[in-house]
Amino acid sequence: MTAADWAVIGLYLAATLGLSAWLARRQHGADDYYVGGRDLPWWALALSILATQTSANSFLGIPAYVALVPGGGLNWLQYELVLPLAMLVVMLVFVPVLRGLQLVSVYEYLERRFDRPTRLVLSAVFLLSRGLAAGVALYAAALVVQVCTGLPLWACVLGMGVMTVVYDTLGGMRAVVWTDVLQMGVLVLGIGICGVYAWQLAGGGAALLASLAPERLAAVELAHGLGDGARAPVWGFVIGGLVLYVAYYGVDQGQAQRSLAAQDVPAAQRALLLNGLARFPLTLLYCGLGLALGAVYAGNEALRAAVPADRLDTLVPRFIELYLPAGVRGLLVAAILAAAMSSLDSLLNSLSAATLRDFVEPRLSPQSTPARRLLVARGVTVVWGLLIVVAALAVGGIATSVVEGINRIGALFYGPLLAAFGCGILDRRARGPAVLAGVAAGLLLNLVLSYGLGPKLFWMWWNLSGLLAAVAVTWGVSRLLPPPAPAALQGTTLSATALREAWAARPGTWWGLIAASVGMTTLALALGVR
Repeated sequence: MTAADWAVIGLYLAATLGLSAWLARRQHGADDYYVGGRDLPWWALALSILATQTSANSFLGIPAYVALVPGGGLNWLQYELVLPLAMLVVMLVFVPVLRGLQLVSVYEYLERRFDRPTRLVLSAVFLLSRGLAAGVALYAAALVVQVCTGLPLWACVLGMGVMTVVYDTLGGMRAVVWTDVLQMGVLVLGIGICGVYAWQLAGGGAALLASLAPERLAAVELAHGLGDGARAPVWGFVIGGLVLYVAYYGVDQGQAQRSLAAQDVPAAQRALLLNGLARFPLTLLYCGLGLALGAVYAGNEALRAAVPADRLDTLVPRFIELYLPAGVRGLLVAAILAAAMSSLDSLLNSLSAATLRDFVEPRLSPQSTPARRLLVARGVTVVWGLLIVVAALAVGGIATSVVEGINRIGALFYGPLLAAFGCGILDRRARGPAVLAGVAAGLLLNLVLSYGLGPKLFWMWWNLSGLLAAVAVTWGVSRLLPPPAPAALQGTTLSATALREAWAARPGTWWGLIAASVGMTTLALALGVR
């Protein structure tokens, strides 16, 4: 790293802090802090959601998966095929209810519809699982920054953690969204520059394709993952992925909080629509970079020697270190920082929001002023920031296995979580105790499947199995209990008539999302079948 590189990195960090400090002047209370006064433009919210998805793990992991990981290649595109369909479900079913209720924490819905224990249990699950995930994500990103900068690992963890905590604490949701917009621009620019250099070093398109194994160019693995041992089965991604994405964008606080910050329901739907259409092209950029880097790796001894077999995710930072000129290296490190912090900031803000609204705020005095509540909100954010930094420092050498474990833990929980909200919105007889029984049944079934079948069952299917088990138990137990009070159903459920009217109001949008999913699948099939 040269002085020019450090100057570029310093300029980027200063711009992020300056923007957050400027936005902090508009904070007046805890609700404003967590949902930005519900006046943020929909396109900025869409870019913020997209930036959260393009984490440092994506910037590093997707190109390495496409280029080097055994069994990898363009089959990564299968992750994206049903995203537009998932957005259709979220926009039709979940946004009208959750955004319409003026929530800050999505788990508030569970108390309004069911009872307080249901809210607290599922909020606690979110806090524990996503808090650990945030620590692991910070550690993984710090490993990459260490490779690029040569700084000690602890310094990278502390530097990134403190930086994110400071600007997040200052500016709240407004800082999260507008810094994400800035970070998205830096990230796309970084991908483009890295791709241009890799393309040139690979010798152009013909040489690039000739240097890659044919199986890496196959975008679809025609398998189901139900006992066939497939590593990336298309049907596992299509069916399990649909459940995963509906739950993730619809009812996970880390993502849904941006929808809650929209000006109104149509604005929230537009933000999700843009995200659903833009994520596939962004993933194509990542995959294209992976193909180019794979070609460089195949023909360059220095790069092969620099990337150890047990750390294939260092492909991107080692390429930056070896082949990019001074100043440009700094921009690419800034892009990696942008990817890491755009994921960490939103997760930190959502952890703080759920903690304050679900656990802390009921214990505050009713006479507490908005300024007092804002101070408490910032304090909760700082505490969570410190916990995440400590978790990142403690995770140590087991981080690689933990990252994989966190993804699998998400698959264990997302189906039951979606069932809790889905039954509340669509089943007027659903009751709180039945929901908790359903969540427990879905989680128990997934644990049995994960330990009993192991690699025979592709883990994305756990999303579906958990959903079906939770829905079945919730439906059955609810019929054994007295029906809910009519007041609990007011504004918290959707009827079949309401869904038909919502479809009739915007048929072009819904058919457009279906067409996008079909088009993406067609493109993936055209790229090749493994």
